Amino acid sequence: MITTVLAFLLTLAILVVIHEYGHYRVAVACGVKVLRFSVGFGRVLWSRRRGPDGTEFVVSALPLGGYVRMLDEREGPVAPEELHRAFNRQSLARRAAIVGAGPAANLLLAVLLFAGAQWIGTDEPRAVLSAPLASSVAERAGLRSGDWVRAVSRDGSAWTDVRSMNDLRWQITQAVLDGEALQLSVSDRRGGGSRTLQLDLPRLGTSEVDATLMRQVGLGQPYSEPVMGEIRPDGPAAQAGLRAGDRVLEVDGRPVADAQDLRERIRRSAVEGTARPMLWRVERSGQRVELELRPRAVEESGQRIGRVDAYIGLPAEMVTVQRGLWEGLRLGVQRTWELSVLTLKMLGRMLIGEASLRNLSGPLTIADYAGQSAQQGIGYYIGFLALVSVSLGVLNLLPLPMLDGGHLMYYLFEGLTGRPVSELWLGRLQRGGIAILLALMSVALFNDVARLLGLH
Repeated sequence: MITTVLAFLLTLAILVVIHEYGHYRVAVACGVKVLRFSVGFGRVLWSRRRGPDGTEFVVSALPLGGYVRMLDEREGPVAPEELHRAFNRQSLARRAAIVGAGPAANLLLAVLLFAGAQWIGTDEPRAVLSAPLASSVAERAGLRSGDWVRAVSRDGSAWTDVRSMNDLRWQITQAVLDGEALQLSVSDRRGGGSRTLQLDLPRLGTSEVDATLMRQVGLGQPYSEPVMGEIRPDGPAAQAGLRAGDRVLEVDGRPVADAQDLRERIRRSAVEGTARPMLWRVERSGQRVELELRPRAVEESGQRIGRVDAYIGLPAEMVTVQRGLWEGLRLGVQRTWELSVLTLKMLGRMLIGEASLRNLSGPLTIADYAGQSAQQGIGYYIGFLALVSVSLGVLNLLPLPMLDGGHLMYYLFEGLTGRPVSELWLGRLQRGGIAILLALMSVALFNDVARLLGLH
C-alpha cells in the first residue's frame, strides 16, 4: 500500500512539474512575466521567490494538478510599464506556443522515458504461447501450446521481430484497432519447425481494446509447465493429496498441454454451477499417481468457475529486452506516436458508441498500476510513467474548454476570424467544459471503484 501511494505521488509530481514547466519555460522565452508556478492546488505548503520581481514557486496541499499564473490584464490591473509582459498582449502565435508547450512537454517526456526504458532494459516473458482457448481466433489459426512467435506482419512481406510477449500483445492490439489480420512466423519453443499462420482478427467483430482483448483472441499467459506450486492448506488440491512439484500429466484421461490448459479445465469444471470431480494423473518423484480432485465453485464476473486453491505452473521463461542509443530513441518516438493515435482512436470510438466508457480510468486505477510497475522494477515504472505522460499530453490537447486544447481552439477561431471569442461565449463554453470534465471524471472514478469491487 505504501509503495502504491508513493509511486502514485511521484508519478503526479513528475508529470505535473514537466507539464507546467513547459508552459513556464516558453512563457519566459516569449517575455511574459510568470507570477506563480504551483504544483498542486489549495493551501500553500511551501513557497520560494527568486528576487522581488521573480516567479513564486509553490507546493500546495492538493497534489492533483498544478498551474502557471501569468501577468494578464483579464485577471487584474497591470502597471503601464509592464503591459508588454502581459500574456494577453502577446501575439496569437506566442499565446498558442505558450499554451501548447505543456502538452508538448509531456509528449517529449514520454519519448525520453520510453527510450530510457529501452536503454535500461526489462525482463519480459518470451513470446512462447500456452494452449489457445477453445474455438478462439488463435486456435482456428493453428496455434499450439509451446509455439514461439518470432515475427509478425500485416502484409506478409514486411516482418517485425517479436522480442517478448509484451511485443506480441502490442502488435495484436494495433492490428485489432486497425481491423486487420496479423500474420505470425512461429516455431516450436526450441526454435525448430518454422511455419507461418494468420490471426483473423477482424473475425472478432470488435475494435474495442480492453483487459479482455487477449482472452477474446485466445491468448492467455505465456507458456508454463503444468507443475504444481504452493498448495493452500485445506483447499481442494490439498484435500486430494496433491503436493508442490507434482507434474500433471492427464486430467480425465486427456493429456495436459501446459499450465494454462490445466487452469482452463479447472475453471470449466463448474460450468453447470457445481464443480464436478476430476481424475488427475501426476508424476511425483518418477512415479505416476492417480488422484481424485473436486474443485470448489466460486462466482467470478457473473459466472461460476472452479478453483483448487493452489498455484499452478512454473515461472515463464524470461528474456532481457534492451536496445541501443539510437534504436531506443527511435522506438521512443514511434511508441509515443502510436500511443497518441491509439488514445485518440479510443476516445473517438467512445464518443460515437463503438467502444465502452468502461475503458476510462481514473486516479485509483493509475495509483494501482503505479504501485504494480514500481514493484516490477525501474524499467517497468519508467514505461508506465511514459504511458501516463502520453495520455496527459493527448487529453490536454482535446478541444474542451478548461483544457489547453480548448484555449488553442479559441486561438484558432481568432486566427480565422481576426477577432477573439466574445466574453459571453467564453463564459458559456467554460461552463459547458466544466460540466463535460466533471462527467468524465465521474465515469472514470465509477470505473475505478467497479474494478476494485470486481464488477468490471
